[in-house]
Amino acid sequence: MSADPHDLTPCEATPSSGPAGPSRRGVLRLAAGSALAGSLLLSAAPARAAADAYDVLRLRWRDLLTGTGFAPAAEPYATALRGLGDRAGALYGTMAPGTGSLWPDLPLGSVSANITGSYVRLRTMALAWAQPGTGLTGDAGLGAAIAAGLDHLRASAYTPTATAYGNWWDWQIGAPQALLDTCVLAYELLTAASLSGQLAAVDRQVPDARVASYTGTSTGANRVDLCRVLALRGVLGRSPAKLTTAAGALSPVFPYVRSGDGLYADGSFVQHTWVPYTGSYGEVMLGGLSKLFALLAGSAWQIGDPLRQTVFDSVGAAYAPFLYNGLVMDSVSGRAPSRGLQSADLLQLQQDDHGRGHAIIGHILRLADSGAAPAAQSAGWRAAVKGWITRDHYRPYLANAAVDLPELARAQQLLADSSVTASGEPAGARVFAMDRAVVRRPGWAASLSLCSARTTFYETGNGENLRGWHTNSGLLAWWGADYGNGQYSDAFWPTVDPYRLPGTTVSRKPLADAAGGAWGAARPAAVWAGGATDGSYAAVGQDVRGLSSTLSGRKSWFLLDDSIVCLGAGISCADGVPVETVVDNRNLGAAGTHVLTVDGVRQPDTLGWSGRLTGVRSLAVAGFGGYVFPGGATVNATREERSGSWHDINVNGSTQALTRRYLTVWFDHGTDPADAAYAYLLMPGADAAAAAARAAAPTVTVLANTASAQAVSDSASGVTAANFFAAGTAGPVTVSAPASVLLRESAGELAITVCDPSRASATVTVTVARSGYLGAVAGPGVTVLSVDGAVELLVEVGGAQGAGRTVTLSRTGTPAGAVAAALAPTRDGYLRDGTYGDTNYGTASTLTVKNTNTAGSGFGRRALLGFDVPAVRGTVRRAVLWTYGAVADSGGTQASLQAFATGGEAWTETAVTWNRSPSLGAALGTGRVCDVADWAGLDVTAAVAAAAGGELTLAVWQPLGAVGLAVNLNSRENAARQPFLEIISS
Repeated sequence: MSADPHDLTPCEATPSSGPAGPSRRGVLRLAAGSALAGSLLLSAAPARAAADAYDVLRLRWRDLLTGTGFAPAAEPYATALRGLGDRAGALYGTMAPGTGSLWPDLPLGSVSANITGSYVRLRTMALAWAQPGTGLTGDAGLGAAIAAGLDHLRASAYTPTATAYGNWWDWQIGAPQALLDTCVLAYELLTAASLSGQLAAVDRQVPDARVASYTGTSTGANRVDLCRVLALRGVLGRSPAKLTTAAGALSPVFPYVRSGDGLYADGSFVQHTWVPYTGSYGEVMLGGLSKLFALLAGSAWQIGDPLRQTVFDSVGAAYAPFLYNGLVMDSVSGRAPSRGLQSADLLQLQQDDHGRGHAIIGHILRLADSGAAPAAQSAGWRAAVKGWITRDHYRPYLANAAVDLPELARAQQLLADSSVTASGEPAGARVFAMDRAVVRRPGWAASLSLCSARTTFYETGNGENLRGWHTNSGLLAWWGADYGNGQYSDAFWPTVDPYRLPGTTVSRKPLADAAGGAWGAARPAAVWAGGATDGSYAAVGQDVRGLSSTLSGRKSWFLLDDSIVCLGAGISCADGVPVETVVDNRNLGAAGTHVLTVDGVRQPDTLGWSGRLTGVRSLAVAGFGGYVFPGGATVNATREERSGSWHDINVNGSTQALTRRYLTVWFDHGTDPADAAYAYLLMPGADAAAAAARAAAPTVTVLANTASAQAVSDSASGVTAANFFAAGTAGPVTVSAPASVLLRESAGELAITVCDPSRASATVTVTVARSGYLGAVAGPGVTVLSVDGAVELLVEVGGAQGAGRTVTLSRTGTPAGAVAAALAPTRDGYLRDGTYGDTNYGTASTLTVKNTNTAGSGFGRRALLGFDVPAVRGTVRRAVLWTYGAVADSGGTQASLQAFATGGEAWTETAVTWNRSPSLGAALGTGRVCDVADWAGLDVTAAVAAAAGGELTLAVWQPLGAVGLAVNLNSRENAARQPFLEIISS
């Protein structure tokens, strides 16, 4: 490729390739000589520009790779460094540059992962060469091998003219990141020509065009990875343009998204469009950002976008909720739980929830130390990290061989800092837009994995996670503060029955490996998933469907103080096989004999035992927890030993056979059930006596458990919670449309939280049969219509993406009350400018709006809606124009809408055009839409109040002075979800 005209040194020429296939000894001998020459050439650069900005950044990145402030002879560093040296020495000893490979077991030319793998090995060797105490520090032979290896790959595999094959990730992220790291670590070993060739190869695969558009594989974590490549390319090539591009291209990562990849305002993180991925791709994104913030701090390319604050806020909102005692919950790690032991991993270090959690913890601490975030946030992160590290007794952070030296050093320094007090695990409940929920209590934590039309059944791809079919069919995972922290770490995924995952309701229909398709392609048609939470308690539900199955049903979980109430109803299937709901499937380890007690009677400990247990009111698994079955139930239980290998669920996994024991309890709904149901409580940490006591004196009453509503009340907490899959009544709650409702009565107050997990409605009317409440403090989107005999609310749920709206009522104050009216438009249409300025679109089923910010472009469009507004008695308190639609523009996925008053000129639906239409008046409320259809509520209170009844025309467009994206909205002629005007008056 041609030289970057902004580069400060003329080192962009591509060196010519030598003859193929020299001997390893010959290559290394040549490399030794070239390394000496290269050292002279490259070390001269700082002399030409003392305190050169690029050298400062290069050395800073080297420090990020090698670590600072630790004594290499002290533990745990000495052991880690020796281990690094041993691994590097083994790689050095087996490296054999030749035709078609650098290492014989990584042939080049058809498998792109082998290119990445080769560079990763060189990076390991370079770390051992650069680090102290490895036994290979500064070793001339090793250094020569590193330089020779780089040149060999540049000449034969990752060349300046190579055409990519296999996985794009290897070419654009995996290989160039390892290559550039190696160049930084071994900088003194490289000739100017060699470095130029390496950078030319990177330019071939990662030109600036890779970050020109925020789409495809250049979003979220992938975008951050690409920016890291460009930034290091800029540092090593001394290119201000590359660094400017890298820093600027991070900006699209920062804003919250409403669909697709990225961070959401509620803390969700999605990658691959449909997959909750906080623990894997989210980990990569946070790691890349923390390193880039640290690298560029104080430089001319410092990341200054004010929206970077979303990254800082995500530590508490997106990452911390899924971290527990050092692990990150598998529910947000996509394919990663299937990786376990990889056959190609020389260290044979198992990848698991603790390892992934440790990586995130290291990133958070690095971010805290970068100086990029506000001091108060950084201090809070250090306290949280200290707590996570000190509580991880299952796999201690400092003993984890997968934790890099820099992270070990930071952690040791933190643990030694007496001014930082470790934070405890916070209590509370969270429900996320990405169909995940978490509850934390003193002594335990749990997560729920759901799916809907918005999220996948599971993700497979690259031969990974081949049997994750049912992981989002209501999987309920849980851990104790000091027990069960290895429940899903200890060979769970390769040995568990994939049809009996805890908490799930599934058909036993046999499924093929990778059934449903790769990359999250398989999603249920159902839209109801999520629930209401007040931050302490939650009602969570799912309209469950089966992968490649006729299974359907309704499931709910009510997250209380010391228990989770689990309900299922309407469970039906016609697959011709049994359907089961798994109460739990406890991994007992390699030799566990945990006692199972049922209604006070100890069950057999014999491996292979199974039984059908009738009239069960309580049971407990010693060392784990108890289960209560309201009214008694028939369940099946078994003890079994199961064997498998990581290779069974991941083609790259180890074939080593693993065996674990399981104690499984489940409801057998029979073959092809119709309207089956179940009910039970999970009590983490409870023993047999505690479970029996709760069964004898229950605090929870099941108010409803049908296909249309599931509800409970809990006398201990004052919580009443209900999930409505259709309009109806359950207990004291009545709703006008699908909704999740959480009530909490305490100290003379009634707090009500309402959401619409189906995201189908703009508003929901909620009536609660409670009297005596007067005053109200209503959050955004909630109007108290009446407290006379019952509490009646109008809740604006449209556009909230399943988030809750809350109001708190008290028994003192002035009685609240209002009147609400919903008006359909009497006429509507959209207008188009330019050569279409005289064309009428009044009867179209969609209203298209777009502000091109260019007069007469022919692409500018706006909508008009006319209403006959009756005279309003009292004061107009709020008026909202509700429209339903989505972005339909190749230029992006997120857009703003804005309502406008108009000049009031007369118009008719069949004659109005851009050139003959009411003039725009005052700008009114705004709303956000994305490429997934949803409601948007635009505040038009001022226009409605000013109209004082009669004809009212409102325009819908986009903010003035800015280029927008095309948005298609349903018109009144549309068959569904037509626009309407909601008026609330006192």
